[in-house]
Amino acid sequence: MHPLTGFRVLDLTRFLSGPYCTMVLAELGADVIKVEQPGTGDDSRRMAPKINGESYPFAMPNRSKRSIALDLKSERGRDLFHKLGASADLVIENFRPGVTSRLGIDYESMRRVRDDILYCSISGFGQTGPYRDRPGFDIMAQGIGGFLRMTGQPDGKPTKVGIAINDIAAGATAIYSILAAELERRKTGAGQYIDISLVDAGLAWTVWESGAFFGSGEAPAQTGTRHRRSAPYQAYRTADGYVTIGANTDRLWLRLINDVLKRPDWAADPRFVDLPARMAHLDDLEREIESITTTLPTDAWVDRLDVAGVPGGPVLTYEETLADPHVQARGMIVDLEHPIIGPMKTIAPPTRFSELEFGVRSPAPWLGQHTSSVLTEIGVGSDELDRLFADGTLYDAHPDLQEGRTA
Repeated sequence: MHPLTGFRVLDLTRFLSGPYCTMVLAELGADVIKVEQPGTGDDSRRMAPKINGESYPFAMPNRSKRSIALDLKSERGRDLFHKLGASADLVIENFRPGVTSRLGIDYESMRRVRDDILYCSISGFGQTGPYRDRPGFDIMAQGIGGFLRMTGQPDGKPTKVGIAINDIAAGATAIYSILAAELERRKTGAGQYIDISLVDAGLAWTVWESGAFFGSGEAPAQTGTRHRRSAPYQAYRTADGYVTIGANTDRLWLRLINDVLKRPDWAADPRFVDLPARMAHLDDLEREIESITTTLPTDAWVDRLDVAGVPGGPVLTYEETLADPHVQARGMIVDLEHPIIGPMKTIAPPTRFSELEFGVRSPAPWLGQHTSSVLTEIGVGSDELDRLFADGTLYDAHPDLQEGRTA
């Protein structure tokens, strides 16, 4: 059995932060019901590439869920959402602050439906503070959180982190916050409101950077692939690419210069004699190391590093990463059969439990795929369903595919 079997989630989130959170909850066993706007659905459904009209990027963080398309601006749509809330353990949303209040589906409204409900709001800047009403996506959070000024090459333009780091940070923060609130609810019977901000979540991950700033006033600057506190710890050019080297302790440093680079004289070089000296002479260190690493291809250096027990590895393209034998052996790529896209691939959950079930349970739903089945579960009759589909309160993008299928 999955650890969250029986835990029902009403998921009002869009784009990435909230959907990432609810994907993980779903694959831990929660019944995640994605509540979407009729006709358009989650904004990320617009993202290319599309296959047979379905967005492949949308399908990544929205697998293992059910989808209903429900007009929350209509009185009956709101009533049905409240009725679903009576059996839900969690409502999660990432609208701008104030939107759920206007719709009548905010925390206070849902508490009247179920007094012990958990409610999580994810927004760019949080529910309080002078910026609360600003719209905010990942790039704004990276900007205001300082990430754009600490990423990239020295003296380069502000550089975005390669992935949507604040979105994922907020989603991960929401996961552990929701699980903590559920543990507390099981002890006390009390519900909980959870306020998550993209900016706060990213800022909380600046562990080394905050330590240096609070300790000495050092502001984190752009360092390329260099570490802020250790050296050598970066990517170095080779004859055919780059190799990462992490010889960030005295023991590893000696292995590197003796067994890998064959420069034992560096042990007595005043520029490199200890970590403070190496940090003070980073440009010299990089130049000297690359004068050696550029003489052989990356694979040769990885082999030498492995034999010497020095952490290191290749710098791969994303395509090379997905084809890497270790990634393949770890089962990080999962094959699925989507009802519209057809055969597709996705990235597996990263945790390997000895006993718990945790895995991809189903492909992402088409828009409104489970509208009828979910509402039937709460007692909505077929005549009313037909009427609500006809007047636009409900929506199913592919009713023709429902015949002969178990929704």
